[in-house]
Amino acid sequence: MFEVWMLRRLSAPTAATLLLLCTPGCVKEISSDERLDRETQNLSVKDTPGAAELQKLNCDDTTDALGKARNVNRPETDRLVDYIELYSSLRKRTATFEEAMNRNPDLSYREGSQQIVNAKDTCVQQTADVRVEFETYIRELVEVPTVQEIKGGNTVTIARLDFNTLRQAIETLEPDDKEALLNRVANAEKKVAPASAPASEEPATSGKKRGSR
Repeated sequence: MFEVWMLRRLSAPTAATLLLLCTPGCVKEISSDERLDRETQNLSVKDTPGAAELQKLNCDDTTDALGKARNVNRPETDRLVDYIELYSSLRKRTATFEEAMNRNPDLSYREGSQQIVNAKDTCVQQTADVRVEFETYIRELVEVPTVQEIKGGNTVTIARLDFNTLRQAIETLEPDDKEALLNRVANAEKKVAPASAPASEEPATSGKKRGSR
């Protein structure tokens, strides 16, 4: 009763402070935010691929896909799609390795871990190499996005490839000057003759073509 009387005599802020004070023997109750953080961390560790999963992951299967993307005899839209898919796949595999090994450093030191480390290094290198090719091709297409073609005795400007695919490629690559590249694509699109198909997707006998910026 004395304690209750004392609390009533104290100001509200002081009483609240006293109620929050805990003796050394008290058990501190964690907040809902702290509990959520702990549960999220536990789930993250559980969801991280283990050694068995990582041993199945590699980046040694890029030869065929890269060969298709490099083939200058294929439509340029198709080549760009292949670069997008290959680069995205390599980047995802590399991120999987890095995330798993950052969350669980022991993966680098367990028995048989050298295979995982080597596979990760290969993915990192492959991703970097493909990015260089991918970016070079994108910048080439942005530099010369249209061609001129003779149709019915008239010279018309047509798209060199599908501009939406080119935009997707730029978004996938995410270069520092992404917005500038997208603006150049938009400006090129305004110069294209209405309802014209990309030059790379038309038959080779459709007429004489000349590059146009």
